[in-house]
Amino acid sequence: MAELLRITERDNVAVALAPIAKGEAVTVAGETLTAVTDVPAGHKIALADIPKDGHIIKYGFPIGYAREDIPKGSHIHVHNLHTLLSGELDYAWHPTHPQLEAKEPATFMGFQRPDGRVGVRNELWILPTVGCVNDIARALERRAQSLVGGGVENVYAFPHPYGCSQMGDDQENTRQILADLAQHPNAGGVLVLGLGCENSGVAEIQKRMSGWDEKRVKFLVCQQVEDELEAGMALLEEIAAEMRGDERVPCPASKLVIGLKCGGSDGFSGITANPVIGGFSDLLIAQGGSTILTEVPEMFGAETILMDRCDTEELFGKTVSLINDFKRYFEEHHQTIYENPSPGNKAGGISTLEDKALGCTQKSGFAPVRDVLHYGERVSTPGLNLLSAPGNDLVAATALSASGAHIVLFSTGRGTPFACPVPTVKIASNSPLANRKHGWIDFNAGQLLDAGKTLPELSQELMDYVLRVASGEQVCSEKNGFHDLAIFKTGVTL
Repeated sequence: MAELLRITERDNVAVALAPIAKGEAVTVAGETLTAVTDVPAGHKIALADIPKDGHIIKYGFPIGYAREDIPKGSHIHVHNLHTLLSGELDYAWHPTHPQLEAKEPATFMGFQRPDGRVGVRNELWILPTVGCVNDIARALERRAQSLVGGGVENVYAFPHPYGCSQMGDDQENTRQILADLAQHPNAGGVLVLGLGCENSGVAEIQKRMSGWDEKRVKFLVCQQVEDELEAGMALLEEIAAEMRGDERVPCPASKLVIGLKCGGSDGFSGITANPVIGGFSDLLIAQGGSTILTEVPEMFGAETILMDRCDTEELFGKTVSLINDFKRYFEEHHQTIYENPSPGNKAGGISTLEDKALGCTQKSGFAPVRDVLHYGERVSTPGLNLLSAPGNDLVAATALSASGAHIVLFSTGRGTPFACPVPTVKIASNSPLANRKHGWIDFNAGQLLDAGKTLPELSQELMDYVLRVASGEQVCSEKNGFHDLAIFKTGVTL
């Protein structure tokens, strides 16, 4: 008999762990039912007759309503299930105040920074202030590979298309993200590369920075020099000379800030990879460390779970604003707030945004929410932080990096090769993906279903792996030489 997984006792659906054929007998929680339709792996099957307009329950919460009468044993998906989501809502705070068990202190080998932060990499970054100098940045990256060695672990340029022809918050977002990255602890040195006539030039980036080391963070305006490549290389050589003697030293895990993200999710993401990440998050927070959960549009439908875990009523209010402000952003652009999940999500068994959100928020574990951050705001409070950013993989992962994440944990059911400015750990929700995409996947959470491992065991394994990555072990995207920067575009272009 094929296996089914019922996530909570309240659920009136179960998830197929393998494809189920019409007429096949299947078991869940000791009960047997017969499939009346084919059900692909990762998709939902009705455990009882569900009347038209009746709620469909998964993860213990409604994920939508039935468009029609759904017989027991039927495949439940987009053809017979519709979202319950609408616009802005009024919320009430029902605090739960979860407590985490303290763990024996863990350490990793990192780079101490003068401001008290630590880095898990000691890289030399080239940050263009405007897309017009992207090719100069790339050329300098190529030339500067000769500087790699000793304390200089790598040289990366981060081209992007923005920095000019922007207005208001849209322009401020670009300036703030670049200023954040120019002060990121994973960068042992930075060259901020400007053109000279752009709106978000070097002077504007400097205004949003504070207390930088002038020997390690340098600025170049290309229009002000005769040969920008020669001038750029001279500055990079000076920075590299300062970095050359940097060495890793023991650092407490409490110094780590880890971003939490998912993309290319499938029906197993909320069952395996995301809960494993949630278990990791709780372990790190128990050490005094910090995690950041973002992709706000993918919290819609599960937001009350996070709200009830807010440490104070003030944080509850900030979380309400976080959710409703993003809904308003959709409405102001005349878009429906539930234009999600993606085609790949649907193919993997996710039917509605609530279905996706309830799986997505599993990454936050059970820790209390300690702070709510604006886009571009850096983490200052240890524990679980919520960050305002969209669901787009590259934009959200860049936002996590800019807010101070040393590493981003990225769960996926379908796979993706991208990387953000910091090490991007790809965590597979299923073993077939992990076995097929060795060059993309770093950690297999599918073992939760097919290798007899428990959630605490895998969460601890992920914790151990993250500490190794923080100590210098490269992830797949680093081995492949992948690194990307994507800034949130929110306004008009002049």
